Amino acid sequence: MTTEVYQPKPQERADVRGNTAELRPVRRAVDKAYARATGSQLIPGNGVRLLVDAKENYPAWLEAIKNARRTIHFESFIIHEDDVGREFAEALIAKAREGVRVRVVYDWLGAVGKTSRRFWRNLRDAGVEVRGFNPPRFDEPFGWFNRDHRKMISVDGQLGFVMGLCVGRDWVGRPEKNIDPWRDTGVEIRGPAVAEMDAAFARAWETSCGEKIPAEDLPAPETIGQGGDVSVRVIATEPNSVGLYRLEQLVAAGAREYLWLTDAYFVGTTMYVQALRAAAQDGVDVRLLVPSASDIPVVSALSRANYRALLEAGVRVFEWNGPMIHAKTSVVDGKWARVGSTNLNVASWMGNWELDVSIEDEGFAKQMEEMYCRDLENATEIVISERRRVKPLGPPPAHGRRRQRTSRKGSTSRAAAGFIGVGSAVGAAITNRRVLGPAEGRLMWMAGGLLLALSFVAVKWPHAITYPLALIGIWVALALFIRAYKLHKGVTVRSEKEHGDPPPPPPPGRMKDEG
Repeated sequence: MTTEVYQPKPQERADVRGNTAELRPVRRAVDKAYARATGSQLIPGNGVRLLVDAKENYPAWLEAIKNARRTIHFESFIIHEDDVGREFAEALIAKAREGVRVRVVYDWLGAVGKTSRRFWRNLRDAGVEVRGFNPPRFDEPFGWFNRDHRKMISVDGQLGFVMGLCVGRDWVGRPEKNIDPWRDTGVEIRGPAVAEMDAAFARAWETSCGEKIPAEDLPAPETIGQGGDVSVRVIATEPNSVGLYRLEQLVAAGAREYLWLTDAYFVGTTMYVQALRAAAQDGVDVRLLVPSASDIPVVSALSRANYRALLEAGVRVFEWNGPMIHAKTSVVDGKWARVGSTNLNVASWMGNWELDVSIEDEGFAKQMEEMYCRDLENATEIVISERRRVKPLGPPPAHGRRRQRTSRKGSTSRAAAGFIGVGSAVGAAITNRRVLGPAEGRLMWMAGGLLLALSFVAVKWPHAITYPLALIGIWVALALFIRAYKLHKGVTVRSEKEHGDPPPPPPPGRMKDEG
Protein backbone atom coordinates (compact mmCIF):
# COMPACT_ATOMS: atom_id res chain seq x y z
CA MET A 1 0.00 0.00 0.00
CA THR A 2 1.19 3.56 -0.58
CA THR A 3 0.82 6.50 1.76
CA GLU A 4 1.72 10.16 1.74
CA VAL A 5 2.84 12.53 4.46
CA TYR A 6 -0.27 14.09 5.96
CA GLN A 7 -0.87 17.58 4.54
CA PRO A 8 -3.27 19.75 6.59
CA LYS A 9 -5.58 22.17 4.86
CA PRO A 10 -4.14 25.69 4.51
CA GLN A 11 -6.61 27.05 7.07
CA GLU A 12 -5.68 24.31 9.54
CA ARG A 13 -2.00 25.13 9.18
CA ALA A 14 -2.71 28.82 9.62
CA ASP A 15 -4.70 28.11 12.76
CA VAL A 16 -1.91 25.99 14.25
CA ARG A 17 1.10 28.02 13.09
CA GLY A 18 -0.40 31.46 12.99
CA ASN A 19 0.63 34.53 14.96
CA THR A 20 3.69 33.54 16.98
CA ALA A 21 3.16 36.22 19.60
CA GLU A 22 -0.41 35.09 20.22
CA LEU A 23 0.69 31.47 20.58
CA ARG A 24 3.48 32.07 23.08
CA PRO A 25 1.23 32.03 26.18
CA VAL A 26 -0.40 28.84 24.91
CA ARG A 27 2.97 27.20 24.36
CA ARG A 28 4.11 28.18 27.84
CA ALA A 29 0.93 26.69 29.30
CA VAL A 30 1.42 23.48 27.31
CA ASP A 31 5.05 23.22 28.41
CA LYS A 32 3.99 23.71 32.04
CA ALA A 33 1.35 20.99 31.70
CA TYR A 34 3.88 18.58 30.15
CA ALA A 35 6.40 19.35 32.89
CA ARG A 36 3.85 18.73 35.63
CA ALA A 37 2.71 15.48 34.02
CA THR A 38 6.21 14.05 33.59
CA GLY A 39 8.16 15.77 36.36
CA SER A 40 10.71 16.71 33.69
CA GLN A 41 11.68 20.08 32.25
CA LEU A 42 12.28 20.87 28.59
CA ILE A 43 16.05 21.24 28.04
CA PRO A 44 17.22 23.43 25.11
CA GLY A 45 20.56 23.34 23.30
CA ASN A 46 20.80 19.73 22.11
CA GLY A 47 21.75 18.04 18.88
CA VAL A 48 19.65 15.00 17.89
CA ARG A 49 19.94 12.34 15.21
CA LEU A 50 17.28 9.78 14.30
CA LEU A 51 18.64 6.22 14.11
CA VAL A 52 16.56 3.63 12.27
CA ASP A 53 17.03 -0.09 12.99
CA ALA A 54 20.16 -1.87 14.18
CA LYS A 55 22.03 -1.02 11.00
CA GLU A 56 22.19 2.62 12.16
CA ASN A 57 21.98 2.19 15.93
CA TYR A 58 24.59 -0.50 16.64
CA PRO A 59 27.48 1.12 14.68
CA ALA A 60 26.75 4.49 16.34
CA TRP A 61 26.78 2.89 19.81
CA LEU A 62 30.01 0.98 19.16
CA GLU A 63 31.71 4.10 17.80
CA ALA A 64 30.67 6.08 20.88
CA ILE A 65 31.98 3.33 23.18
CA LYS A 66 35.23 3.21 21.25
CA ASN A 67 35.76 6.95 21.70
CA ALA A 68 34.86 7.05 25.43
CA ARG A 69 37.44 8.71 27.68
CA ARG A 70 35.93 8.84 31.19
CA THR A 71 32.61 7.01 31.69
CA ILE A 72 30.22 4.65 29.93
CA HIS A 73 26.74 4.04 31.37
CA PHE A 74 24.92 1.19 29.64
CA GLU A 75 21.38 0.17 30.66
CA SER A 76 19.42 -2.48 28.75
CA PHE A 77 16.50 -4.77 29.46
CA ILE A 78 18.16 -7.62 27.56
CA ILE A 79 21.70 -8.22 26.31
CA HIS A 80 21.65 -11.50 24.41
CA GLU A 81 24.62 -13.82 24.68
CA ASP A 82 25.05 -14.20 20.94
CA ASP A 83 27.54 -12.81 18.43
CA VAL A 84 26.01 -9.31 18.73
CA GLY A 85 26.03 -9.34 22.52
CA ARG A 86 29.61 -10.63 22.57
CA GLU A 87 30.72 -7.82 20.24
CA PHE A 88 29.35 -5.24 22.65
CA ALA A 89 30.85 -7.09 25.63
CA GLU A 90 34.28 -7.04 24.00
CA ALA A 91 33.95 -3.31 23.29
CA LEU A 92 33.04 -2.59 26.93
CA ILE A 93 35.84 -4.82 28.24
CA ALA A 94 38.40 -3.04 26.04
CA LYS A 95 37.40 0.37 27.45
CA ALA A 96 37.41 -0.89 31.05
CA ARG A 97 40.98 -2.15 30.56
CA GLU A 98 41.92 1.31 29.28
CA GLY A 99 40.77 2.81 32.57
CA VAL A 100 37.32 4.06 31.51
CA ARG A 101 34.69 3.69 34.25
CA VAL A 102 32.16 1.31 32.68
CA ARG A 103 28.85 0.61 34.42
CA VAL A 104 26.21 -1.80 33.09
CA VAL A 105 22.69 -2.38 34.42
CA TYR A 106 20.67 -5.27 32.99
CA ASP A 107 17.29 -6.57 34.05
CA TRP A 108 17.62 -9.81 35.99
CA LEU A 109 14.42 -11.36 34.63
CA GLY A 110 15.04 -10.10 31.10
CA ALA A 111 18.37 -11.94 31.09
CA VAL A 112 16.92 -15.29 32.21
CA GLY A 113 17.46 -17.83 29.44
CA LYS A 114 19.27 -15.28 27.27
CA THR A 115 22.52 -14.53 29.10
CA SER A 116 24.65 -16.83 31.26
CA ARG A 117 26.43 -16.05 34.51
CA ARG A 118 29.74 -16.63 32.71
CA PHE A 119 28.92 -13.75 30.34
CA TRP A 120 28.52 -11.32 33.25
CA ARG A 121 31.49 -12.80 35.12
CA ASN A 122 33.76 -12.16 32.14
CA LEU A 123 32.69 -8.51 32.15
CA ARG A 124 33.28 -8.16 35.90
CA ASP A 125 36.68 -9.86 35.73
CA ALA A 126 37.76 -7.28 33.14
CA GLY A 127 36.78 -4.36 35.38
CA VAL A 128 33.26 -3.62 34.12
CA GLU A 129 30.88 -2.83 36.99
CA VAL A 130 27.77 -4.93 36.37
CA ARG A 131 24.48 -4.87 38.27
CA GLY A 132 21.45 -7.10 37.79
CA PHE A 133 18.25 -5.18 38.39
CA ASN A 134 15.60 -6.51 40.78
CA PRO A 135 16.48 -10.19 41.31
CA PRO A 136 13.92 -12.24 43.28
CA ARG A 137 13.63 -11.36 46.96
CA PHE A 138 11.86 -13.33 49.64
CA ASP A 139 10.41 -10.20 51.26
CA GLU A 140 8.94 -8.95 47.95
CA PRO A 141 6.94 -11.85 46.46
CA PHE A 142 5.38 -9.65 43.76
CA GLY A 143 8.29 -7.28 43.28
CA TRP A 144 9.34 -9.15 40.14
CA PHE A 145 6.53 -7.42 38.24
CA ASN A 146 8.59 -4.19 38.28
CA ARG A 147 11.26 -4.52 35.61
CA ASP A 148 14.00 -2.25 34.30
CA HIS A 149 12.78 -1.98 30.71
CA ARG A 150 15.02 0.97 29.82
CA LYS A 151 17.47 1.04 26.93
CA MET A 152 20.05 3.82 27.10
CA ILE A 153 23.75 4.55 26.73
CA SER A 154 25.64 7.65 27.83
CA VAL A 155 29.30 8.35 27.17
CA ASP A 156 31.41 10.89 29.08
CA GLY A 157 28.26 12.79 30.07
CA GLN A 158 28.25 14.38 26.61
CA LEU A 159 26.74 11.86 24.21
CA GLY A 160 23.68 9.68 24.79
CA PHE A 161 21.37 7.21 23.09
CA VAL A 162 17.74 6.41 23.95
CA MET A 163 16.06 3.60 22.04
CA GLY A 164 13.66 0.72 21.83
CA LEU A 165 16.38 -1.74 20.83
CA CYS A 166 17.96 -4.30 23.10
CA VAL A 167 21.21 -6.01 22.09
CA GLY A 168 20.87 -9.21 20.09
CA ARG A 169 20.71 -11.02 16.78
CA ASP A 170 16.95 -10.48 16.40
CA TRP A 171 17.59 -6.81 15.60
CA VAL A 172 20.24 -7.68 12.99
CA GLY A 173 18.34 -10.47 11.29
CA ARG A 174 19.73 -13.66 9.80
CA PRO A 175 20.64 -13.00 6.16
CA GLU A 176 21.98 -16.54 5.76
CA LYS A 177 18.44 -17.78 6.49
CA ASN A 178 16.75 -14.97 4.56
CA ILE A 179 15.21 -13.60 7.77
CA ASP A 180 14.72 -9.85 8.07
CA PRO A 181 15.78 -7.90 11.17
CA TRP A 182 13.34 -6.50 13.69
CA ARG A 183 12.21 -2.96 12.97
CA ASP A 184 13.15 -0.51 15.75
CA THR A 185 14.03 3.13 16.41
CA GLY A 186 16.54 5.07 18.50
CA VAL A 187 17.85 8.61 18.84
CA GLU A 188 21.31 10.04 19.44
CA ILE A 189 21.54 13.11 21.70
CA ARG A 190 24.41 15.54 22.25
CA GLY A 191 24.13 18.28 24.81
CA PRO A 192 22.82 19.07 28.31
CA ALA A 193 19.92 16.59 28.10
CA VAL A 194 22.50 13.81 28.51
CA ALA A 195 22.95 14.93 32.13
CA GLU A 196 19.31 14.02 32.82
CA MET A 197 19.88 10.62 31.23
CA ASP A 198 22.86 10.06 33.54
CA ALA A 199 20.77 11.13 36.53
CA ALA A 200 18.10 8.57 35.58
CA PHE A 201 20.79 5.90 35.22
CA ALA A 202 22.16 6.81 38.64
CA ARG A 203 18.76 6.21 40.26
CA ALA A 204 18.48 2.79 38.63
CA TRP A 205 22.06 2.00 39.67
CA GLU A 206 21.43 2.92 43.29
CA THR A 207 18.20 0.91 43.31
CA SER A 208 19.97 -2.15 41.94
CA CYS A 209 22.89 -2.18 44.37
CA GLY A 210 22.42 0.50 47.04
CA GLU A 211 25.51 2.41 45.90
CA LYS A 212 25.58 6.02 44.73
CA ILE A 213 27.51 7.03 41.64
CA PRO A 214 30.14 9.66 42.54
CA ALA A 215 29.13 13.22 41.71
CA GLU A 216 32.15 13.68 39.46
CA ASP A 217 30.74 11.02 37.14
CA LEU A 218 27.39 12.84 36.90
CA PRO A 219 27.87 16.27 35.27
CA ALA A 220 25.22 18.94 35.77
CA PRO A 221 23.34 20.13 32.65
CA GLU A 222 24.83 23.62 32.90
CA THR A 223 28.36 22.20 32.67
CA ILE A 224 27.71 20.49 29.34
CA GLY A 225 28.22 22.46 26.19
CA GLN A 226 25.39 22.90 23.74
CA GLY A 227 25.16 20.30 21.01
CA GLY A 228 22.57 22.05 18.85
CA ASP A 229 19.37 24.06 18.99
CA VAL A 230 16.83 21.32 19.74
CA SER A 231 14.77 21.13 22.94
CA VAL A 232 14.55 17.70 24.58
CA ARG A 233 12.56 16.41 27.55
CA VAL A 234 14.01 13.31 29.23
CA ILE A 235 11.13 11.26 30.67
CA ALA A 236 12.44 8.73 33.18
CA THR A 237 9.51 6.86 34.69
CA GLU A 238 9.53 4.53 37.67
CA PRO A 239 6.83 2.22 39.07
CA ASN A 240 3.63 4.08 39.96
CA SER A 241 4.91 7.42 38.62
CA VAL A 242 2.68 7.21 35.47
CA GLY A 243 4.36 10.32 34.05
CA LEU A 244 4.34 9.18 30.44
CA TYR A 245 0.79 7.87 30.76
CA ARG A 246 -0.39 11.35 31.74
CA LEU A 247 1.71 12.90 28.98
CA GLU A 248 0.31 10.61 26.28
CA GLN A 249 -3.23 11.61 27.23
CA LEU A 250 -2.31 15.29 27.15
CA VAL A 251 -0.71 14.87 23.74
CA ALA A 252 -3.77 13.07 22.39
CA ALA A 253 -6.04 15.77 23.78
CA GLY A 254 -3.95 18.57 22.27
CA ALA A 255 -3.27 17.11 18.81
CA ARG A 256 -4.63 19.37 16.07
CA GLU A 257 -3.58 17.82 12.76
CA TYR A 258 -2.31 14.26 13.25
CA LEU A 259 -1.14 11.75 15.84
CA TRP A 260 0.85 8.80 14.51
CA LEU A 261 1.81 6.01 16.93
CA THR A 262 4.00 2.93 16.62
CA ASP A 263 3.96 0.38 19.42
CA ALA A 264 5.16 -3.18 19.90
CA TYR A 265 2.76 -4.32 22.66
CA PHE A 266 -0.31 -2.10 22.51
CA VAL A 267 -2.88 -2.87 25.21
CA GLY A 268 -4.50 0.50 25.72
CA THR A 269 -6.46 1.27 28.86
CA THR A 270 -10.05 2.45 28.54
CA MET A 271 -8.97 6.03 29.27
CA TYR A 272 -6.24 6.01 26.63
CA VAL A 273 -8.40 4.36 23.97
CA GLN A 274 -11.04 6.99 24.68
CA ALA A 275 -8.42 9.74 24.26
CA LEU A 276 -7.49 8.37 20.82
CA ARG A 277 -11.16 8.01 19.86
CA ALA A 278 -11.93 11.58 20.91
CA ALA A 279 -9.04 12.93 18.86
CA ALA A 280 -10.12 10.99 15.77
CA GLN A 281 -13.74 12.07 16.16
CA ASP A 282 -12.54 15.67 16.30
CA GLY A 283 -10.91 15.35 12.90
CA VAL A 284 -7.35 14.46 13.92
CA ASP A 285 -5.59 11.92 11.67
CA VAL A 286 -4.88 9.21 14.27
CA ARG A 287 -2.91 6.16 13.14
CA LEU A 288 -1.61 3.17 15.07
CA LEU A 289 1.05 0.79 13.71
CA VAL A 290 1.49 -2.51 15.61
CA PRO A 291 2.99 -5.96 14.89
CA SER A 292 0.89 -8.61 13.19
CA ALA A 293 2.31 -11.20 15.64
CA SER A 294 3.70 -11.01 19.16
CA ASP A 295 5.92 -13.11 21.42
CA ILE A 296 3.01 -12.94 23.93
CA PRO A 297 -0.04 -14.37 22.08
CA VAL A 298 -2.48 -12.89 24.58
CA VAL A 299 -1.05 -9.41 23.89
CA SER A 300 -1.86 -9.78 20.19
CA ALA A 301 -5.38 -10.85 21.04
CA LEU A 302 -5.86 -7.93 23.43
CA SER A 303 -4.39 -5.47 20.98
CA ARG A 304 -6.89 -6.60 18.36
CA ALA A 305 -9.66 -6.41 20.92
CA ASN A 306 -9.20 -2.63 20.90
CA TYR A 307 -9.39 -2.37 17.12
CA ARG A 308 -13.16 -2.12 16.80
CA ALA A 309 -13.49 0.77 19.26
CA LEU A 310 -10.66 2.61 17.51
CA LEU A 311 -11.81 1.92 13.95
CA GLU A 312 -15.40 2.94 14.62
CA ALA A 313 -14.13 6.32 15.84
CA GLY A 314 -12.00 6.87 12.74
CA VAL A 315 -8.59 5.74 14.01
CA ARG A 316 -6.62 3.98 11.27
CA VAL A 317 -4.89 0.77 12.40
CA PHE A 318 -2.03 -0.94 10.55
CA GLU A 319 -0.25 -4.24 11.17
CA TRP A 320 3.42 -4.64 10.29
CA ASN A 321 4.13 -7.31 7.67
CA GLY A 322 7.72 -8.03 8.72
CA PRO A 323 8.90 -10.41 11.45
CA MET A 324 8.47 -7.85 14.25
CA ILE A 325 8.17 -4.11 14.78
CA HIS A 326 9.59 -3.34 18.21
CA ALA A 327 9.64 0.49 18.05
CA LYS A 328 7.85 2.74 20.54
CA THR A 329 7.39 6.14 18.91
CA SER A 330 4.94 9.01 18.44
CA VAL A 331 4.91 12.00 16.11
CA VAL A 332 2.36 14.81 16.41
CA ASP A 333 1.47 17.83 14.25
CA GLY A 334 4.91 18.14 12.67
CA LYS A 335 6.34 19.59 15.90
CA TRP A 336 6.55 16.97 18.65
CA ALA A 337 7.96 13.44 18.68
CA ARG A 338 8.75 10.72 21.22
CA VAL A 339 11.26 7.86 21.06
CA GLY A 340 12.06 5.42 23.84
CA SER A 341 11.35 2.18 25.65
CA THR A 342 7.75 2.65 26.86
CA ASN A 343 5.04 0.49 25.35
CA LEU A 344 1.44 1.64 25.38
CA ASN A 345 0.27 -0.74 28.10
CA VAL A 346 -0.20 -0.82 31.87
CA ALA A 347 3.07 -2.65 32.57
CA SER A 348 5.17 0.06 30.91
CA TRP A 349 3.08 3.02 32.05
CA MET A 350 2.76 2.02 35.70
CA GLY A 351 4.95 -0.96 36.57
CA ASN A 352 8.37 -0.63 34.91
CA TRP A 353 11.38 1.60 34.91
CA GLU A 354 11.28 3.22 31.46
CA LEU A 355 13.18 5.94 29.60
CA ASP A 356 11.89 8.08 26.72
CA VAL A 357 12.68 11.44 25.21
CA SER A 358 10.22 13.88 23.70
CA ILE A 359 11.71 16.19 21.08
CA GLU A 360 10.15 19.48 20.05
CA ASP A 361 11.67 20.26 16.67
CA GLU A 362 10.04 20.51 13.25
CA GLY A 363 13.05 19.08 11.42
CA PHE A 364 13.16 15.97 13.60
CA ALA A 365 9.37 15.57 13.41
CA LYS A 366 9.62 15.72 9.60
CA GLN A 367 12.10 12.82 9.66
CA MET A 368 9.73 10.88 11.90
CA GLU A 369 6.85 11.54 9.48
CA GLU A 370 8.86 10.23 6.55
CA MET A 371 9.97 7.16 8.50
CA TYR A 372 6.38 6.43 9.50
CA CYS A 373 5.17 6.60 5.91
CA ARG A 374 7.95 4.24 4.80
CA ASP A 375 6.87 1.82 7.53
CA LEU A 376 3.25 1.92 6.31
CA GLU A 377 4.45 0.73 2.90
CA ASN A 378 5.27 -2.57 4.62
CA ALA A 379 2.02 -2.74 6.61
CA THR A 380 -1.55 -3.91 6.08
CA GLU A 381 -4.42 -1.64 7.07
CA ILE A 382 -7.17 -3.13 9.22
CA VAL A 383 -10.77 -2.22 8.37
CA ILE A 384 -14.31 -3.13 9.40
CA SER A 385 -15.98 -5.23 6.70
CA GLU A 386 -19.54 -4.95 5.47
CA ARG A 387 -20.44 -7.67 7.96
CA ARG A 388 -19.01 -5.47 10.75
CA ARG A 389 -16.01 -7.71 11.23
CA VAL A 390 -12.48 -6.44 11.75
CA LYS A 391 -10.24 -7.71 8.95
CA PRO A 392 -7.09 -6.78 6.99
CA LEU A 393 -7.56 -4.61 3.90
CA GLY A 394 -6.22 -7.17 1.45
CA PRO A 395 -3.46 -9.77 1.95
CA PRO A 396 -0.03 -8.67 3.12
CA PRO A 397 2.42 -8.10 0.27
CA ALA A 398 4.90 -10.82 -0.61
CA HIS A 399 8.51 -9.69 -0.24
CA GLY A 400 10.27 -12.88 -1.21
CA ARG A 401 11.81 -13.25 2.23
CA ARG A 402 11.01 -15.60 5.07
CA ARG A 403 9.24 -14.27 8.10
CA GLN A 404 10.96 -15.28 11.30
CA ARG A 405 8.73 -17.25 13.62
CA THR A 406 8.13 -14.96 16.57
CA SER A 407 9.60 -16.27 19.79
CA ARG A 408 7.13 -17.30 22.46
CA LYS A 409 9.51 -16.21 25.22
CA GLY A 410 8.02 -12.88 26.24
CA SER A 411 8.74 -10.74 29.23
CA THR A 412 6.81 -11.08 32.47
CA SER A 413 5.84 -7.40 32.46
CA ARG A 414 4.21 -7.71 29.04
CA ALA A 415 2.47 -10.89 30.15
CA ALA A 416 1.22 -9.02 33.22
CA ALA A 417 -0.20 -6.31 30.98
CA GLY A 418 -1.88 -9.00 28.94
CA PHE A 419 -3.49 -10.66 31.93
CA ILE A 420 -4.70 -7.29 33.22
CA GLY A 421 -6.33 -6.78 29.84
CA VAL A 422 -7.91 -10.23 29.96
CA GLY A 423 -9.33 -9.37 33.38
CA SER A 424 -10.76 -6.15 31.97
CA ALA A 425 -12.40 -8.00 29.08
CA VAL A 426 -13.83 -10.69 31.35
CA GLY A 427 -15.16 -8.05 33.72
CA ALA A 428 -16.79 -6.25 30.80
CA ALA A 429 -18.42 -9.49 29.66
CA ILE A 430 -19.83 -10.18 33.11
CA THR A 431 -21.09 -6.67 33.82
CA ASN A 432 -22.05 -5.72 30.23
CA ARG A 433 -20.44 -2.32 30.74
CA ARG A 434 -19.18 -2.12 27.15
CA VAL A 435 -19.66 -3.78 23.76
CA LEU A 436 -17.31 -6.66 23.02
CA GLY A 437 -16.25 -7.89 19.60
CA PRO A 438 -15.11 -11.21 18.05
CA ALA A 439 -11.48 -10.63 19.08
CA GLU A 440 -12.54 -10.43 22.71
CA GLY A 441 -14.77 -13.42 22.14
CA ARG A 442 -11.62 -15.48 21.68
CA LEU A 443 -10.36 -14.18 25.00
CA MET A 444 -13.61 -15.29 26.61
CA TRP A 445 -13.00 -18.82 25.27
CA MET A 446 -9.49 -18.77 26.73
CA ALA A 447 -10.57 -17.42 30.12
CA GLY A 448 -13.58 -19.72 30.32
CA GLY A 449 -11.48 -22.75 29.42
CA LEU A 450 -8.87 -21.91 32.02
CA LEU A 451 -11.47 -21.39 34.76
CA LEU A 452 -13.20 -24.64 33.83
CA ALA A 453 -9.92 -26.54 33.95
CA LEU A 454 -9.03 -25.06 37.34
CA SER A 455 -12.48 -25.89 38.67
CA PHE A 456 -12.15 -29.49 37.49
CA VAL A 457 -8.73 -29.80 39.15
CA ALA A 458 -10.13 -28.30 42.38
CA VAL A 459 -12.91 -30.91 42.47
CA LYS A 460 -10.79 -33.86 41.43
CA TRP A 461 -7.56 -33.03 43.29
CA PRO A 462 -8.35 -30.29 45.83
CA HIS A 463 -4.87 -30.43 47.35
CA ALA A 464 -3.40 -29.37 43.99
CA ILE A 465 -5.14 -26.02 44.49
CA THR A 466 -5.19 -25.55 48.25
CA TYR A 467 -1.53 -26.42 48.93
CA PRO A 468 -0.06 -23.91 46.42
CA LEU A 469 -2.48 -21.24 47.65
CA ALA A 470 -1.49 -21.96 51.26
CA LEU A 471 2.22 -21.75 50.41
CA ILE A 472 1.69 -18.46 48.58
CA GLY A 473 -0.29 -17.15 51.55
CA ILE A 474 2.50 -18.11 53.98
CA TRP A 475 5.12 -16.52 51.71
CA VAL A 476 3.17 -13.26 51.45
CA ALA A 477 2.50 -13.19 55.19
CA LEU A 478 6.18 -13.69 56.05
CA ALA A 479 7.16 -11.04 53.50
CA LEU A 480 4.73 -8.59 55.12
CA PHE A 481 6.15 -9.32 58.58
CA ILE A 482 9.70 -8.77 57.30
CA ARG A 483 8.77 -5.49 55.62
CA ALA A 484 6.86 -4.34 58.71
CA TYR A 485 9.88 -5.08 60.90
CA LYS A 486 12.23 -3.19 58.57
CA LEU A 487 9.88 -0.22 58.42
CA HIS A 488 9.45 -0.19 62.22
CA LYS A 489 13.20 -0.49 62.74
CA GLY A 490 13.81 2.33 60.26
CA VAL A 491 11.32 4.60 62.01
CA THR A 492 12.88 3.80 65.40
CA VAL A 493 16.39 4.58 64.19
CA ARG A 494 15.27 7.85 62.59
CA SER A 495 13.37 8.79 65.74
CA GLU A 496 16.45 8.23 67.89
CA LYS A 497 18.59 10.30 65.53
CA GLU A 498 16.06 13.08 65.42
CA HIS A 499 15.33 13.22 69.15
CA GLY A 500 18.60 11.85 70.62
CA ASP A 501 19.70 14.30 73.31
CA PRO A 502 17.26 16.95 74.57
CA PRO A 503 17.92 20.45 73.26
CA PRO A 504 20.02 22.68 75.52
CA PRO A 505 18.11 25.22 77.66
CA PRO A 506 18.12 28.81 76.49
CA PRO A 507 20.66 31.16 78.09
CA PRO A 508 19.46 32.58 81.46
CA GLY A 509 19.37 36.12 80.16
CA ARG A 510 16.93 35.11 77.40
CA MET A 511 14.38 33.36 79.64
CA LYS A 512 11.09 35.08 80.25
CA ASP A 513 9.26 35.16 83.54
CA GLU A 514 5.97 33.42 83.05
CA GLY A 515 4.71 34.28 86.51
